Amino acid sequence: MKVLILNGSPRTEGNTALSIKELAVTLEAEGVETEMIRVGDRDIRGCMACGACSKLGKCVYDDVVNEIAAKFKEADGLILASPVYYASANATLIACLDRLFYSAKFDKTMKVGASVVVARRGGCSSTFDELNKYFTICGMPVCSSQYWNCVHGRIPGDAARDAEGLQTMRTLARNMAFLIKSITLGKEKFGIPEKEEWKPTHFIS
Repeated sequence: MKVLILNGSPRTEGNTALSIKELAVTLEAEGVETEMIRVGDRDIRGCMACGACSKLGKCVYDDVVNEIAAKFKEADGLILASPVYYASANATLIACLDRLFYSAKFDKTMKVGASVVVARRGGCSSTFDELNKYFTICGMPVCSSQYWNCVHGRIPGDAARDAEGLQTMRTLARNMAFLIKSITLGKEKFGIPEKEEWKPTHFIS
């Protein structure tokens, strides 16, 4: 079992990194392998809706997004972590996720998703909601914790003093490990839910 963690912060040792390290240590203790990729400092352009991925099976821009897609395909879970900028996620992370979820055509059903947001003070709820939408559009169960998955801190290292936030991370990791293990057993016994043919409905005539 493996969880892929995408760090949307441009800072190597910032509060977002500190928070997901707490997650990773707990996941590893629960027998779940983790891999972290920092995308917040990458040069990633946004999706231009060219549709080439439908033919290529990957994004036409052959960069780290396609590398992440290959790892995402093999993972049992995905964690998206971001600092909060103007009540939203890091723009580089969003550019990455737009292209990743649109161009990666493999079935994501029942891969477990979780998002983590880190802020000085406000904007956590809106960013948390923004990131969770990537999971809910493609059949990925969203893992919860004892509180919304947020940690607070302004300067690097502040998050270490947010005892409740770090406890929330550990609880999230344990819940995610349990959910992944349960889904693995469920797949073996019951398979995945039946899928109907997609019925796209448009209201523009």
